Amino acid sequence: MWGLTTVVGAFALALVLMSFAFMGGAVIVAVPLALLAVAVALAVDVRRRRNQVVDVQSHREAAESDPVEFTARDRQTLTSE
Repeated sequence: MWGLTTVVGAFALALVLMSFAFMGGAVIVAVPLALLAVAVALAVDVRRRRNQVVDVQSHREAAESDPVEFTARDRQTLTSE
């Protein structure tokens, strides 16, 4: 994900620098495009993180629902003397 964020950040910086190269006239175009690019990158990152949280929660629920069954041998090795 850092790759996409880096590309979007570089694009936004390039737009702002381009606006100064054209004597400030392109600021009207460059700044809103840069803000839009940052907003899209933020939305993609938030969506990815939300999906990761859902995956972790489903793994936790699956782990809690499976009961652990110990054999007689397991009980012998688990008891402290």
